[in-house]
Amino acid sequence: MQPSEFGRVLRRWRDRVTPEAVGVPAGRRRRAAGLRREELAGLAAISADYLTRLEQGRATSPSAQVVESLARALRLDDDERDLLFRLAGHVAPGPGTVCSRVTPSVQRLLDRLADTPVAVYDAAWTLVEANAPYDALMGDTTRWQGLERNAVWRHLVGPGTRARQTEAEKAELESGLVADLRLTASRYPDDPGLARLVAELARTSPRFASLWESAEPSPRRDATRRKTVAHPGVGDVELDCDTLVVTADDLRLMVYTAEPGTDDAERLALAVVLGTQTFVG
Repeated sequence: MQPSEFGRVLRRWRDRVTPEAVGVPAGRRRRAAGLRREELAGLAAISADYLTRLEQGRATSPSAQVVESLARALRLDDDERDLLFRLAGHVAPGPGTVCSRVTPSVQRLLDRLADTPVAVYDAAWTLVEANAPYDALMGDTTRWQGLERNAVWRHLVGPGTRARQTEAEKAELESGLVADLRLTASRYPDDPGLARLVAELARTSPRFASLWESAEPSPRRDATRRKTVAHPGVGDVELDCDTLVVTADDLRLMVYTAEPGTDDAERLALAVVLGTQTFVG
């Protein structure tokens, strides 16, 4: 099968991206300046086999989520991103849908925080991107698929996270996430993906349905809170978790830090080293 235009463009744009531009170690044995397939696949959280099939035209219907992930990994500008969506048979998300695009300015911020655990969520609390230190601390997010990538679903239906919580803390977190999601739904009433998320949560979680229908759910009040992360390699790590809101893009950046010079800072650094070595291996 001949490569599709989508596959040809994808391969051409992969070849032009240098490893240094996306924070990938270049290594000494490279025959080309661009990204290898497995490198782009890792950045886009898809399998290398699926990327190969897309480039060769053996897979021809990537989802909008996959296209968005590829556009983000390739650092495409707005026009290139829109073209990639059209070539995949999709309409590029417009202003009436929840934005899952990491803009160049936000990406530069992430690059500067390359040694700090950071996760980026959209306004519906679906994970958009997580850096290597975050994966080292909280587990490999590239394995999360579909609803697993949504924080509301993970906390009310799924396995949660490595963060330890009391029952009161868990109840407060759930209430705050649902309240935040209600506000998002009011801003994006015509987003079909958001409507499907809400419907699935209501179907699978009585707790969500109760909170969603409550008269006045309280939104999350604090952007900073202490969290104890139960790491399998280094034990409990007590960290500050700051949620930064990028208003123009309606994104949430969750940043984990420890007080310098403390035991928690040492454990966090060790967790990052252990996790990074595991992913490389």
